[in-house]
Amino acid sequence: MEILTFATTIIFSVAVVALIISVHEAAHAYAAHLLGDDTARDFGRLTLNPRAHIDPFGTIILPLILVLFGLPVFGWAKPTPFSPLNLQNPRRDSALIAIAGPVSNLLVAFLVAVLSRLVFGNNVATMFGSGIFTTFVFPIVLFNVTLAVFNLLPVEPLDGFKVVGGLLPEALSATWYSLAHLGPIILFILLFTPGTDIIGRIISPLTSTILSLLLGLPSSL
Repeated sequence: MEILTFATTIIFSVAVVALIISVHEAAHAYAAHLLGDDTARDFGRLTLNPRAHIDPFGTIILPLILVLFGLPVFGWAKPTPFSPLNLQNPRRDSALIAIAGPVSNLLVAFLVAVLSRLVFGNNVATMFGSGIFTTFVFPIVLFNVTLAVFNLLPVEPLDGFKVVGGLLPEALSATWYSLAHLGPIILFILLFTPGTDIIGRIISPLTSTILSLLLGLPSSL
């Protein structure tokens, strides 16, 4: 029975991750469409079908390898393509397309949290006393919030890098984008420096604050 329960949890978790990633990438595609670029739509990315967004290595194989070796879990979906040439204001609109992904995840987390508080009477003890909430509902909220906050880090290839590029004055923005090639190296160091949890220390305070606001949890969670 325990094996069956564990298998069910794993299957549910994989399905949730696939759907959440699909929401994130489809939001990029939809934002690009609204801003005048249909590159992502033409590539079949304006959809919630996970098959359109999953990268076999980055979404499945690499995370499984990291789990097996007890390393921080990291992965990626297929990058959502867009053409700056089709955008009226490439620098600004690129930032809007980038931030659409994290915003979509925060919106999903908000909607699920609101429904949870309505169902459980806005009672934290009752919520976490429910196996359905702790096994199925809370992970949806947690993963959406974590994915949103993580992606807002200003490091290429994360969404936050383009968001910062869109906020900076044009002269500084050009310098900022010239540093893009350093992003993967910085991200690797942040994720895999032995004996540290740099990423966790960076994103945990904001993640905990958002969870506290959404679910009425103690801010020290």
